[in-house]
Amino acid sequence: MAKKRRGGVAATVLATSVIGAGLALSPGAADASGGVAAWSSVPAVTDARGVTAPNVLSPGLTEHPVAQGSLKLENPTEQVPYYGYLGDGTLLPDPAVKQAPGVKIEASKTEPDKNTYLKMSGLHGADASYPYGTRFLFQGHEGGEAGYITRINLDADQAHRVTLLATEQTDGTSLPAIDGSTWDPWAKRLLFTSEEGAEGGVLQATPDIDSKVQDISFVTGRAGYEGIQNDSAGNLWMLEDTGGTTVATKTKVPNSFVYRLVPYDKRDLTKGGKLQALQVVSRRSGSPIAYQNVDGEHPTGGAFTDDQKDLTNYGPALSTRWVTLHDTRTDTSGKAFDANALAKAAKATPFKRTENGQFRPGTDFREFYFDATGDTNTTSTANDGYGGWGTLYKLTQSDPRSDNGKLSVFYTGDKAHTGIDNVAFLDRTHVAFVEDAGDTLHAQRGALDSGYVFATTTDHSRGAQPVRFLAEGRDPSATLDNMLSSVNGGIQNDGDNEITGIHVSDGDPGTGGILGAKVPTLFRGGWRLFWTQQHGDNTTWEITPGDK
Repeated sequence: MAKKRRGGVAATVLATSVIGAGLALSPGAADASGGVAAWSSVPAVTDARGVTAPNVLSPGLTEHPVAQGSLKLENPTEQVPYYGYLGDGTLLPDPAVKQAPGVKIEASKTEPDKNTYLKMSGLHGADASYPYGTRFLFQGHEGGEAGYITRINLDADQAHRVTLLATEQTDGTSLPAIDGSTWDPWAKRLLFTSEEGAEGGVLQATPDIDSKVQDISFVTGRAGYEGIQNDSAGNLWMLEDTGGTTVATKTKVPNSFVYRLVPYDKRDLTKGGKLQALQVVSRRSGSPIAYQNVDGEHPTGGAFTDDQKDLTNYGPALSTRWVTLHDTRTDTSGKAFDANALAKAAKATPFKRTENGQFRPGTDFREFYFDATGDTNTTSTANDGYGGWGTLYKLTQSDPRSDNGKLSVFYTGDKAHTGIDNVAFLDRTHVAFVEDAGDTLHAQRGALDSGYVFATTTDHSRGAQPVRFLAEGRDPSATLDNMLSSVNGGIQNDGDNEITGIHVSDGDPGTGGILGAKVPTLFRGGWRLFWTQQHGDNTTWEITPGDK
């Protein structure tokens, strides 16, 4: 093990992690004083079968692990013994075991997903005598047969580094696979999303050990939710990642919606509220751009309409309005409901797999940036002008509570910039979007995932491209899983690394600390940058300036 100093706090660095992938500072390189605008591009890492490769960061940046998958939990269970592995097999393939139904040659990777950083005092762990500090990173786990919630104790030693907070809800129901997360300072709860289609929804959880977890889908509805964020009024903005019917060649019908929950009591989400969905108005007809079924009259649904072309290409902004789908004061049953079906019935506008979004700092929550990941396949016939490569959007409103706004295309994806998933603002005018392209697209384009910095002041319709600040490699475990994908009928673990959980925060748990309320001063004033290299070794990293 090696020790590094970070903010005066000793942090344990695991010697088995991929360390030193970032480049050291050199004269003129970007550091905390140079700012994000000084970051420069690095080349993408080539997808070479059977070859491991380290991550590469912009000159002047480095990274170190804050946790990795094989780190044993301080309070392990038989089912969940490690940060990123279940207890259903060995951590590396056992040559004496043959993959078969009910038999695994290696343990299932649990895929820690979105990160939420908070500074809190008085939190506890499994050791009643140990001081756990005040800096914590929370995440839900997306893969494997069991969902669970962990907390990385950033001030703690290795033995107390990761605490298992929950594997089930207060009613004894097992947790589903978890994707998105955020902290709601009014409700004083962590909020987690599950994108399990019609079984997905929103969970709220307390931040301490033995977390009290409750499904609040009787208020939020059930959908393939992923991104979730508060606005300054205490509303919740949620984005759905639900793929539609496949039509034509590798093209999916738009089937994901943008939602806003207006709670009746922002301090207690269980008291209900109104669920709304975003409706975009056609500039051609003046009618809502609504979901279209795949049928005899519309064999490709809404995948290749003129409205879809307008929705996914540069051009004049489109008018928007929020339409109400469900009201708990009308429906007093206390039962969960299908938000996706209600959005279609209300003629809300579907997108090609929305993933995550954030408010731009310094705009008083009047600008919301979000992404639609697209079809993630180079053979999609929607790539040429119909959003197949994915799209980045900017929604502008006079107030976050307004029912009307304007939607514009901020950036249209291409082969080199596609499969966009997570997002984080780095300062007032620079936003990071990162890829989750997947094994198929990696092989098709010969390049692994990347993280990009976009300037919100840039007109990308003129051909300007973002800075690639992170070129993700492939760690040894992911490389091995990739090689085993065709052995014995394949294995249950993904053979690619994915960039997820990109997160910038100063950890403020108050209402003034919600993402978008403050302008980040990255690497200064307590602002920190995290991301998770999902799959494979399941390493969660912190990016910092390099050593001079």
